[in-house]
Amino acid sequence: MVSAGDDGTVRLWHADGTDEPEILSDHERRVCAASFSPDGRQVVSAGADWSVRLWRDNGTGAPLILKGHRGWVRAASFSPDGRRVVTAGDDSTVRLWHADGTDEPLILRGHEGGVLAASFSPDGTRVVSAGGDGTVRLWHADGTDEPEILGSHEGGVWAASFSPDGTRVISAGGDGTVRLWWADRNGAPLILRGHGGWVRAASFSPDGTRVVSGGDDRTVRVWRADGAEEPEILGGHEGGVWAASFSPDGTRVISRGRTTPFDCGAPKAKPSP
Repeated sequence: MVSAGDDGTVRLWHADGTDEPEILSDHERRVCAASFSPDGRQVVSAGADWSVRLWRDNGTGAPLILKGHRGWVRAASFSPDGRRVVTAGDDSTVRLWHADGTDEPLILRGHEGGVLAASFSPDGTRVVSAGGDGTVRLWHADGTDEPEILGSHEGGVWAASFSPDGTRVISAGGDGTVRLWWADRNGAPLILRGHGGWVRAASFSPDGTRVVSGGDDRTVRVWRADGAEEPEILGGHEGGVWAASFSPDGTRVISRGRTTPFDCGAPKAKPSP
């Protein structure tokens, strides 16, 4: 497992809890995002020092540093083939980089506030993003055409990602809801209600039949993706939940929370002129 924290480190852990974590330390400030490459041999991280770093999974060697964002970088993840990285941040941009650091990044502009989430579709041809302006947007990964706006939340959107088959998008935000959209924009979203506050995390199970969410009400909730039945509520956190996802086999859920209130310097939508 990989984690990132306020101490500026990225840590690699054994999922069975054995041994001490491998600590990757090079960021100069808080790390906001970290994830593995599809083959598990690299880790991408990004944070408050405005940089993106690519590390070897064994911690050897200096990281490759990608610079260009003009503010905190909130999201960073690999494309399905591992050849590209998508990032997003407080400068209102989504950026697509070559994972080897060659060439300039493709910059996608359109959000009217900081971008809090961005990730590739399963086939790597599209990118979904969401942010402080409350919108969820779909982009062509080659930068052609204008983005499609799936819809919006009544508040900032903290999480957005595709279903495993690429037909749906899940989002979650400041209005306390989790929303499941059709990626082809065919029909209204399914809205899952129940969290008592901002929802900071949401993602699909590996088979796409369930979703997990977590938020400021200190709960993790597991829902059926068709909206049937009440969610299973998992408690135990002493503060808001900021990350939640399924294990690769779908049998377990990992979550991360905060024991003290903290707004992560959340970006607001740009003020009207």
